[in-house]
Amino acid sequence: MTKVIMHGCNGKMGRMITEIIATDPEIEIVAGIDASDHIQNTYPVFQNIADCDVAADVVIDFCVAAAIDGLLDYCVEKQIPCVLCTTGLSEAQLAHVEEASKSVAVLRSANMSLGINLLLVFLKEFAQVLMPAGFDVEIVEKHHNLKVDAPSGTALALADTINEELENKYEYVYDRSQTRTKRTDKEIGISSVRGGTIVGDHDVIFAGEDEVVTISHRAYSKALFAKGAVSAAKFMKGMPAGRYDMHDVIRKMI
Repeated sequence: MTKVIMHGCNGKMGRMITEIIATDPEIEIVAGIDASDHIQNTYPVFQNIADCDVAADVVIDFCVAAAIDGLLDYCVEKQIPCVLCTTGLSEAQLAHVEEASKSVAVLRSANMSLGINLLLVFLKEFAQVLMPAGFDVEIVEKHHNLKVDAPSGTALALADTINEELENKYEYVYDRSQTRTKRTDKEIGISSVRGGTIVGDHDVIFAGEDEVVTISHRAYSKALFAKGAVSAAKFMKGMPAGRYDMHDVIRKMI
């Protein structure tokens, strides 16, 4: 049985993870952390993680960036592995993540979806074969109209996976409206669409002279991110200090 502290338990993702774990006999939430206490839970809830005195195997975090430093300090002090899902971290906070991982296990990924992370694994092989053969790459990401950042972190992770596999020879182009020049062969185009309630769509388009290969991922519910976080929590139980990501989880599953 994996015992979890849910950091941000009363937020949308925290509630979703609570529901998923309630039906899983291999894992349980033993405590929650949230500044808001308006929701009744089956586990004790603390407004500040520093006040939590409940023993656990791992922390799942879906909170706000402002709470990350306190979370990392707590995990280092208590030696509890952490699944870090909060996005929008500053450079200083990212450095804090790296420093904390020297003392405790920390898992952080741009996207918690098992499907996206498996796609990232196979994307390396596509890049190795198609890019040297002269294929152009364009990435199109679509999200709901409330998302404020663009491009998405997942789109950048897709581009980085391709670029790193080919020795970082490619530059990213986000807007073609400002220049009237033809596309070079060392570009990765990234386009963003915002509208409606789209949870998250990502297309990686390899466009060749006589054929086009498109790799797509569609997210129909945020539940897939919650399920990925639960899988990651099970994986992180008992792991030694270090930086982990969802690729490590997948490698254990396949």
